[in-house]
Amino acid sequence: MNVSSILKALEKSCLQKIFCSHLVTRSGGLPLPFVPSSPPLDVTDLEELQDFISSSEKLFVLTGAGVSTESGIPDYRSEEVGLYARTNQRPIQYSDFVRSAKNRQRYWARSFVGWPRFSSFQPNAGHFALSELEKLGKLHWLVTQNVDALHTKAGSRRMTELHGCLYRIICLECGSLTSRFDLQKRFEALNPGWNEEGHGVAPDGDTFLTDEQVQNFQVPDCEWCGGILKPEVTFFGDTVNREKVNFVYERLAESDAILVAGSSLQVYSGYRFILTAHEKNIPIAIVNIGPTRANHLASIKVTQRCGEVLSRIVTFC
Repeated sequence: MNVSSILKALEKSCLQKIFCSHLVTRSGGLPLPFVPSSPPLDVTDLEELQDFISSSEKLFVLTGAGVSTESGIPDYRSEEVGLYARTNQRPIQYSDFVRSAKNRQRYWARSFVGWPRFSSFQPNAGHFALSELEKLGKLHWLVTQNVDALHTKAGSRRMTELHGCLYRIICLECGSLTSRFDLQKRFEALNPGWNEEGHGVAPDGDTFLTDEQVQNFQVPDCEWCGGILKPEVTFFGDTVNREKVNFVYERLAESDAILVAGSSLQVYSGYRFILTAHEKNIPIAIVNIGPTRANHLASIKVTQRCGEVLSRIVTFC
């Protein structure tokens, strides 16, 4: 399955905008376990952000995990509810993945168990609001640090997935791309009767298993060349493709304002674009619960859920 087919499959499986309306209503009445607590929304902050976005003709948006926590996907760094705060678990490093078949076995076993739930997550009000800003011609380019495909499911097209996407699998030898859904079927065929249950939800689509649970799990090689299969995402310890970074810099240079949504900007791969925006005197606004690395560079900082803020903003655009 090529990349175009993967995108079509995502779009076909996605709930329509009526889901967004339902989610806004539902999230107002039920707790969101992976969203940190925040103060009541300040009307003045909302009005300032509205003016900021209304005055922009080519808005550049950078999103992080805080956009997807309202969909039920945990992040790493949020106080009290992020993975680092809740567990001692840490994401796999790129070097550990490529050097050890045992590490790859553990990674893929956890991914196999977690995939059905992870692939069922749907966009929330924040994703749909950004997609609507694109349709209105307000959003010039969206860059997401997320690998969950929720922006794609929501209909965003003027977009770069900075760290890749878990829905695509790449062979490290021949570079061929396949669908994660197809790989799931290969896992099932190689592991009949393997039905271990995981515990907990991790930010990158997997779950937690013991070493004993994964010891008999079989991992397929590339169908074309026998090479190592890996999600087409940037693991911790790896670097983002230089061509992709340069492309994003070009889109930033064309923009007249930048909005950061749901990111603490602790990872340099995203933070560098904020530094460049500041150097070029491009105004910066941030919507994020908790501090960010760029608070001192922003003219506006709204400490509230992205879905609530962005869904209100888009109604006035």
